[in-house]
Amino acid sequence: MILKHLQISNYKNISEAELDFSPGLNCIIGHNGEGKTNLLDSIRFLSLCKSLGVTQDSLCIKHGEDYFVLKGSYEHEDYTIEEIHCSLKRGQKKTIRRQGKPYKRLTEHIGLIPIVLVSPADNMLIAGGSEERRKFIDIVISQKDKSYIESLARYNKALSQRNALLKLETECDVETISIWEELMAKEGELIYKKRQEYVNDFIPIFQHYYNIIAQDHEQVSITYTSHCQRGPLIETIQRDRHKDIAVGYSLHGIHRDDLELLINGYPIKREGSQGQNKTMLVALKLAQFDFLRRTGSGTCPILLLDDIFDRLDAQRVERIVSLVSGNAFGQTFITDTNREHLDKILSITSQEYKLFYCESGSFSELGQI
Repeated sequence: MILKHLQISNYKNISEAELDFSPGLNCIIGHNGEGKTNLLDSIRFLSLCKSLGVTQDSLCIKHGEDYFVLKGSYEHEDYTIEEIHCSLKRGQKKTIRRQGKPYKRLTEHIGLIPIVLVSPADNMLIAGGSEERRKFIDIVISQKDKSYIESLARYNKALSQRNALLKLETECDVETISIWEELMAKEGELIYKKRQEYVNDFIPIFQHYYNIIAQDHEQVSITYTSHCQRGPLIETIQRDRHKDIAVGYSLHGIHRDDLELLINGYPIKREGSQGQNKTMLVALKLAQFDFLRRTGSGTCPILLLDDIFDRLDAQRVERIVSLVSGNAFGQTFITDTNREHLDKILSITSQEYKLFYCESGSFSELGQI
Protein backbone atom coordinates (compact mmCIF):
# COMPACT_ATOMS: atom_id res chain seq x y z
CA MET A 1 0.00 0.00 0.00
CA ILE A 2 1.35 3.42 -0.99
CA LEU A 3 0.16 6.81 0.32
CA LYS A 4 0.24 8.92 -2.82
CA HIS A 5 -1.45 12.12 -1.67
CA LEU A 6 -2.32 13.60 1.74
CA GLN A 7 -4.47 16.58 2.67
CA ILE A 8 -4.54 17.97 6.22
CA SER A 9 -6.72 20.70 7.73
CA ASN A 10 -6.41 21.89 11.34
CA TYR A 11 -4.62 18.80 12.65
CA LYS A 12 -2.60 19.74 15.75
CA ASN A 13 -0.25 22.56 14.62
CA ILE A 14 -0.85 21.96 10.89
CA SER A 15 -3.38 24.44 9.51
CA GLU A 16 -3.32 23.31 5.90
CA ALA A 17 -1.04 20.92 4.03
CA GLU A 18 -1.28 19.08 0.73
CA LEU A 19 1.56 16.72 -0.13
CA ASP A 20 2.43 14.18 -2.83
CA PHE A 21 4.74 11.42 -1.66
CA SER A 22 7.33 9.10 -3.17
CA PRO A 23 6.50 5.38 -3.22
CA GLY A 24 9.97 4.83 -1.73
CA LEU A 25 11.61 7.09 0.88
CA ASN A 26 10.08 10.33 2.14
CA CYS A 27 12.32 12.40 4.41
CA ILE A 28 11.09 15.36 6.46
CA ILE A 29 13.65 17.78 7.89
CA GLY A 30 12.97 20.52 10.44
CA HIS A 31 13.61 21.71 13.98
CA ASN A 32 11.91 20.16 16.98
CA GLY A 33 8.33 21.25 17.55
CA GLU A 34 7.68 22.39 13.97
CA GLY A 35 5.22 19.63 12.97
CA LYS A 36 7.24 16.70 11.59
CA THR A 37 5.85 14.28 14.17
CA ASN A 38 2.31 15.64 13.67
CA LEU A 39 2.56 14.82 9.96
CA LEU A 40 3.47 11.22 10.72
CA ASP A 41 0.74 11.07 13.36
CA SER A 42 -1.86 12.17 10.80
CA ILE A 43 -0.79 9.28 8.56
CA ARG A 44 -1.06 6.92 11.52
CA PHE A 45 -4.53 8.30 12.34
CA LEU A 46 -5.77 7.44 8.85
CA SER A 47 -4.71 3.82 9.44
CA LEU A 48 -5.56 3.22 13.10
CA CYS A 49 -8.32 5.82 13.68
CA LYS A 50 -6.51 7.43 16.60
CA SER A 51 -3.53 9.55 17.53
CA LEU A 52 -0.52 8.24 19.41
CA GLY A 53 -0.63 9.15 23.09
CA VAL A 54 -3.81 11.27 22.85
CA THR A 55 -6.74 10.10 24.97
CA GLN A 56 -9.35 12.44 23.43
CA ASP A 57 -9.65 12.87 19.66
CA SER A 58 -10.71 16.50 20.13
CA LEU A 59 -7.20 17.30 21.38
CA CYS A 60 -5.99 16.74 17.81
CA ILE A 61 -7.98 19.76 16.58
CA LYS A 62 -5.78 22.82 16.10
CA HIS A 63 -6.16 25.43 18.83
CA GLY A 64 -8.84 27.96 17.95
CA GLU A 65 -10.47 25.74 15.31
CA ASP A 66 -13.67 23.67 15.44
CA TYR A 67 -12.69 20.65 13.34
CA PHE A 68 -9.95 18.71 11.63
CA VAL A 69 -9.98 16.83 8.31
CA LEU A 70 -7.55 14.23 6.97
CA LYS A 71 -7.75 12.86 3.42
CA GLY A 72 -5.47 10.15 2.10
CA SER A 73 -5.26 8.75 -1.42
CA TYR A 74 -3.66 5.29 -1.45
CA GLU A 75 -2.57 3.00 -4.24
CA HIS A 76 -2.85 -0.78 -3.94
CA GLU A 77 -0.33 -3.17 -5.45
CA ASP A 78 -2.77 -3.67 -8.35
CA TYR A 79 -2.80 0.15 -8.91
CA THR A 80 -6.38 0.61 -7.73
CA ILE A 81 -6.96 3.75 -5.68
CA GLU A 82 -8.29 3.82 -2.11
CA GLU A 83 -9.68 7.11 -0.78
CA ILE A 84 -9.84 7.48 3.02
CA HIS A 85 -11.44 10.52 4.67
CA CYS A 86 -11.39 11.28 8.40
CA SER A 87 -13.10 14.25 10.04
CA LEU A 88 -13.98 15.41 13.52
CA LYS A 89 -15.99 18.39 14.77
CA ARG A 90 -15.88 19.49 18.38
CA GLY A 91 -18.63 17.87 20.39
CA GLN A 92 -19.22 15.16 17.77
CA LYS A 93 -17.85 11.71 17.00
CA LYS A 94 -15.16 11.25 14.40
CA THR A 95 -16.15 9.88 11.01
CA ILE A 96 -14.01 7.61 8.83
CA ARG A 97 -15.09 7.15 5.21
CA ARG A 98 -13.76 4.68 2.67
CA GLN A 99 -14.50 5.56 -0.96
CA GLY A 100 -17.00 8.12 0.36
CA LYS A 101 -18.95 5.63 2.51
CA PRO A 102 -18.79 5.84 6.33
CA TYR A 103 -18.00 2.72 8.31
CA LYS A 104 -20.68 1.33 10.59
CA ARG A 105 -17.91 0.38 13.03
CA LEU A 106 -14.37 1.78 13.05
CA THR A 107 -12.97 -1.69 13.72
CA GLU A 108 -13.89 -2.55 10.12
CA HIS A 109 -11.17 -0.14 8.96
CA ILE A 110 -8.33 -1.43 11.15
CA GLY A 111 -5.93 -3.53 9.08
CA LEU A 112 -6.91 -2.11 5.68
CA ILE A 113 -3.80 0.12 5.66
CA PRO A 114 -1.24 -1.64 7.88
CA ILE A 115 1.24 0.73 9.46
CA VAL A 116 4.21 0.65 11.84
CA LEU A 117 5.52 3.73 13.67
CA VAL A 118 8.93 3.93 15.36
CA SER A 119 9.16 7.00 17.60
CA PRO A 120 10.84 8.32 20.78
CA ALA A 121 7.65 7.39 22.65
CA ASP A 122 8.58 3.73 22.11
CA ASN A 123 11.01 4.06 25.00
CA MET A 124 8.00 3.35 27.22
CA LEU A 125 8.10 -0.23 25.93
CA ILE A 126 11.21 -0.60 28.07
CA ALA A 127 10.77 2.04 30.77
CA GLY A 128 6.98 1.85 31.15
CA GLY A 129 4.61 -0.63 32.72
CA SER A 130 3.13 -3.82 31.32
CA GLU A 131 0.23 -1.95 29.67
CA GLU A 132 2.65 -0.46 27.11
CA ARG A 133 3.93 -3.89 26.13
CA ARG A 134 0.42 -5.32 25.86
CA LYS A 135 -0.49 -2.47 23.51
CA PHE A 136 2.56 -3.37 21.43
CA ILE A 137 1.17 -6.89 20.97
CA ASP A 138 -2.45 -5.83 20.54
CA ILE A 139 -1.83 -3.21 17.84
CA VAL A 140 -0.24 -5.79 15.53
CA ILE A 141 -2.69 -8.65 16.07
CA SER A 142 -5.60 -6.22 15.66
CA GLN A 143 -4.33 -5.21 12.21
CA LYS A 144 -4.42 -8.81 10.99
CA ASP A 145 -7.35 -10.27 12.98
CA LYS A 146 -10.58 -8.30 13.44
CA SER A 147 -12.02 -10.95 15.77
CA TYR A 148 -9.16 -10.15 18.17
CA ILE A 149 -10.37 -6.55 18.56
CA GLU A 150 -13.87 -7.83 19.30
CA SER A 151 -12.56 -10.28 21.93
CA LEU A 152 -10.60 -7.48 23.59
CA ALA A 153 -13.70 -5.29 23.71
CA ARG A 154 -15.79 -8.05 25.29
CA TYR A 155 -13.06 -8.89 27.81
CA ASN A 156 -12.60 -5.25 28.80
CA LYS A 157 -16.34 -4.80 29.26
CA ALA A 158 -16.51 -7.89 31.51
CA LEU A 159 -13.45 -6.66 33.45
CA SER A 160 -15.03 -3.24 33.94
CA GLN A 161 -18.32 -4.75 35.16
CA ARG A 162 -16.53 -7.10 37.55
CA ASN A 163 -14.43 -4.28 38.96
CA ALA A 164 -17.56 -2.18 39.50
CA LEU A 165 -19.06 -5.03 41.55
CA LEU A 166 -15.85 -5.44 43.54
CA LYS A 167 -15.96 -1.78 44.55
CA LEU A 168 -19.48 -2.02 46.02
CA GLU A 169 -19.67 -1.48 49.75
CA THR A 170 -22.32 -4.19 49.97
CA GLU A 171 -21.50 -7.86 49.51
CA CYS A 172 -21.06 -8.96 45.89
CA ASP A 173 -23.87 -10.96 44.31
CA VAL A 174 -22.12 -14.25 43.53
CA GLU A 175 -24.37 -15.15 40.62
CA THR A 176 -23.89 -11.81 38.89
CA ILE A 177 -20.14 -11.60 39.37
CA SER A 178 -19.78 -15.18 38.15
CA ILE A 179 -21.36 -14.24 34.81
CA TRP A 180 -18.70 -11.57 34.22
CA GLU A 181 -15.92 -13.87 35.40
CA GLU A 182 -16.98 -16.55 32.94
CA LEU A 183 -16.95 -14.02 30.10
CA MET A 184 -13.53 -12.78 31.20
CA ALA A 185 -12.20 -16.33 31.22
CA LYS A 186 -13.72 -17.25 27.85
CA GLU A 187 -12.45 -14.17 26.00
CA GLY A 188 -9.23 -14.05 28.00
CA GLU A 189 -8.17 -17.54 26.94
CA LEU A 190 -8.89 -16.72 23.28
CA ILE A 191 -6.79 -13.56 23.58
CA TYR A 192 -3.99 -15.42 25.37
CA LYS A 193 -3.84 -18.08 22.68
CA LYS A 194 -3.49 -15.47 19.92
CA ARG A 195 -0.92 -13.49 21.89
CA GLN A 196 1.14 -16.62 22.55
CA GLU A 197 1.05 -17.65 18.89
CA TYR A 198 2.11 -14.14 17.87
CA VAL A 199 5.00 -13.98 20.36
CA ASN A 200 6.27 -17.42 19.28
CA ASP A 201 6.34 -16.30 15.64
CA PHE A 202 7.66 -12.85 16.49
CA ILE A 203 10.71 -13.70 18.63
CA PRO A 204 12.97 -15.18 15.90
CA ILE A 205 12.12 -12.30 13.54
CA PHE A 206 12.98 -9.77 16.25
CA GLN A 207 16.25 -11.53 17.04
CA HIS A 208 17.13 -11.58 13.34
CA TYR A 209 16.78 -7.80 13.01
CA TYR A 210 18.58 -7.09 16.27
CA ASN A 211 21.52 -9.25 15.21
CA ILE A 212 21.77 -7.44 11.86
CA ILE A 213 21.82 -3.99 13.50
CA ALA A 214 24.11 -4.95 16.43
CA GLN A 215 26.26 -7.40 14.44
CA ASP A 216 25.74 -10.11 17.09
CA HIS A 217 27.42 -8.04 19.84
CA GLU A 218 24.58 -8.87 22.24
CA GLN A 219 21.97 -11.61 22.58
CA VAL A 220 18.35 -10.61 23.09
CA SER A 221 15.19 -12.54 23.91
CA ILE A 222 11.58 -12.06 25.01
CA THR A 223 9.58 -13.94 27.65
CA TYR A 224 5.77 -13.76 27.63
CA THR A 225 4.02 -14.15 31.01
CA SER A 226 0.29 -14.60 31.62
CA HIS A 227 -2.02 -15.87 34.35
CA CYS A 228 -3.40 -18.24 31.70
CA GLN A 229 -0.17 -20.20 32.04
CA ARG A 230 -1.28 -21.30 35.52
CA GLY A 231 -4.19 -23.38 34.22
CA PRO A 232 -7.87 -22.60 33.42
CA LEU A 233 -8.31 -18.84 33.78
CA ILE A 234 -11.75 -19.15 35.40
CA GLU A 235 -10.19 -21.09 38.29
CA THR A 236 -7.44 -18.51 38.79
CA ILE A 237 -9.91 -15.61 38.77
CA GLN A 238 -12.42 -17.20 41.15
CA ARG A 239 -9.84 -18.69 43.52
CA ASP A 240 -8.59 -15.25 44.55
CA ARG A 241 -11.91 -13.42 44.45
CA HIS A 242 -11.64 -12.60 48.15
CA LYS A 243 -8.35 -10.78 47.52
CA ASP A 244 -9.95 -8.82 44.68
CA ILE A 245 -12.82 -7.78 46.95
CA ALA A 246 -10.29 -6.53 49.50
CA VAL A 247 -8.44 -4.31 47.01
CA GLY A 248 -11.47 -3.39 44.88
CA TYR A 249 -10.21 -4.55 41.46
CA SER A 250 -9.26 -7.67 39.51
CA LEU A 251 -5.76 -8.92 40.25
CA HIS A 252 -5.80 -11.75 37.73
CA GLY A 253 -6.52 -11.99 34.02
CA ILE A 254 -4.98 -11.25 30.65
CA HIS A 255 -5.06 -7.52 31.49
CA ARG A 256 -1.95 -8.32 33.59
CA ASP A 257 -0.01 -10.07 30.79
CA ASP A 258 3.53 -8.84 30.18
CA LEU A 259 6.59 -9.19 27.97
CA GLU A 260 10.01 -9.36 29.62
CA LEU A 261 12.64 -7.89 27.30
CA LEU A 262 16.05 -9.42 27.94
CA ILE A 263 19.61 -8.66 26.85
CA ASN A 264 22.28 -11.26 27.52
CA GLY A 265 19.78 -12.97 29.82
CA TYR A 266 19.02 -9.91 31.98
CA PRO A 267 16.18 -7.35 31.85
CA ILE A 268 17.20 -4.60 29.43
CA LYS A 269 15.33 -2.09 31.60
CA ARG A 270 18.06 -2.63 34.21
CA GLU A 271 21.10 -3.62 32.14
CA GLY A 272 20.81 -1.93 28.72
CA SER A 273 22.77 1.10 27.56
CA GLN A 274 20.99 3.90 25.68
CA GLY A 275 22.28 2.53 22.38
CA GLN A 276 21.21 -1.02 23.21
CA ASN A 277 17.75 0.20 24.29
CA LYS A 278 17.33 2.10 21.01
CA THR A 279 18.55 -0.89 19.00
CA MET A 280 16.04 -3.15 20.74
CA LEU A 281 13.18 -0.73 20.09
CA VAL A 282 14.03 -0.41 16.39
CA ALA A 283 14.40 -4.20 16.05
CA LEU A 284 11.02 -4.73 17.77
CA LYS A 285 9.31 -2.39 15.31
CA LEU A 286 11.06 -3.75 12.20
CA ALA A 287 10.02 -7.24 13.28
CA GLN A 288 6.48 -5.91 13.76
CA PHE A 289 6.60 -4.60 10.18
CA ASP A 290 7.92 -7.93 8.86
CA PHE A 291 5.18 -9.84 10.68
CA LEU A 292 2.42 -7.65 9.24
CA ARG A 293 3.88 -7.82 5.75
CA ARG A 294 3.74 -11.62 5.83
CA THR A 295 0.51 -12.21 7.72
CA GLY A 296 -1.65 -9.10 7.43
CA SER A 297 -4.03 -7.86 4.75
CA GLY A 298 -1.79 -8.90 1.86
CA THR A 299 -0.33 -5.43 1.36
CA CYS A 300 3.03 -4.04 2.44
CA PRO A 301 2.71 -1.82 5.55
CA ILE A 302 3.75 1.82 5.60
CA LEU A 303 6.78 2.44 7.82
CA LEU A 304 7.10 5.67 9.83
CA LEU A 305 10.50 6.42 11.43
CA ASP A 306 10.29 9.48 13.70
CA ASP A 307 13.66 10.79 14.90
CA ILE A 308 15.03 7.29 15.47
CA PHE A 309 18.76 7.84 14.87
CA ASP A 310 19.52 9.70 18.10
CA ARG A 311 21.78 7.75 20.51
CA LEU A 312 22.84 5.27 17.82
CA ASP A 313 26.39 5.06 16.53
CA ALA A 314 27.06 5.61 12.82
CA GLN A 315 27.44 1.90 12.08
CA ARG A 316 24.05 0.99 13.53
CA VAL A 317 22.40 3.91 11.72
CA GLU A 318 23.87 2.75 8.42
CA ARG A 319 22.64 -0.81 8.95
CA ILE A 320 19.11 0.41 9.75
CA VAL A 321 19.07 2.58 6.62
CA SER A 322 20.33 -0.31 4.52
CA LEU A 323 17.51 -2.47 5.90
CA VAL A 324 14.63 -0.05 5.34
CA SER A 325 15.82 0.98 1.89
CA GLY A 326 15.93 -2.64 0.72
CA ASN A 327 13.34 -4.61 -1.20
CA ALA A 328 11.74 -6.05 1.96
CA PHE A 329 10.35 -2.63 2.90
CA GLY A 330 7.92 -0.50 0.96
CA GLN A 331 7.03 3.16 1.46
CA THR A 332 8.99 4.71 4.32
CA PHE A 333 8.78 8.10 6.05
CA ILE A 334 11.79 9.39 8.02
CA THR A 335 11.98 12.56 10.12
CA ASP A 336 15.16 14.17 11.43
CA THR A 337 16.38 17.54 12.67
CA ASN A 338 19.71 17.22 10.86
CA ARG A 339 19.81 17.88 7.07
CA GLU A 340 23.37 16.58 6.83
CA HIS A 341 22.25 13.39 8.55
CA LEU A 342 19.43 12.84 6.05
CA ASP A 343 21.69 13.69 3.10
CA LYS A 344 24.03 10.89 4.16
CA ILE A 345 21.08 8.52 4.42
CA LEU A 346 19.79 9.44 0.98
CA SER A 347 23.24 9.19 -0.60
CA ILE A 348 23.45 5.46 0.15
CA THR A 349 19.97 4.48 -1.04
CA SER A 350 18.99 3.51 -4.56
CA GLN A 351 15.28 4.01 -3.79
CA GLU A 352 13.22 6.82 -5.24
CA TYR A 353 12.81 9.54 -2.63
CA LYS A 354 11.43 12.96 -1.78
CA LEU A 355 12.77 15.45 0.74
CA PHE A 356 10.53 17.94 2.58
CA TYR A 357 11.24 20.87 4.88
CA CYS A 358 8.89 21.54 7.81
CA GLU A 359 8.50 24.89 9.57
CA SER A 360 5.64 26.05 11.81
CA GLY A 361 3.30 23.35 10.54
CA SER A 362 3.97 24.09 6.86
CA PHE A 363 5.79 21.81 4.41
CA SER A 364 7.77 22.50 1.25
CA GLU A 365 9.45 20.01 -1.06
CA LEU A 366 13.20 20.36 -1.46
CA GLY A 367 15.29 19.38 -4.48
CA GLN A 368 17.16 16.10 -4.85
CA ILE A 369 20.69 16.00 -3.43
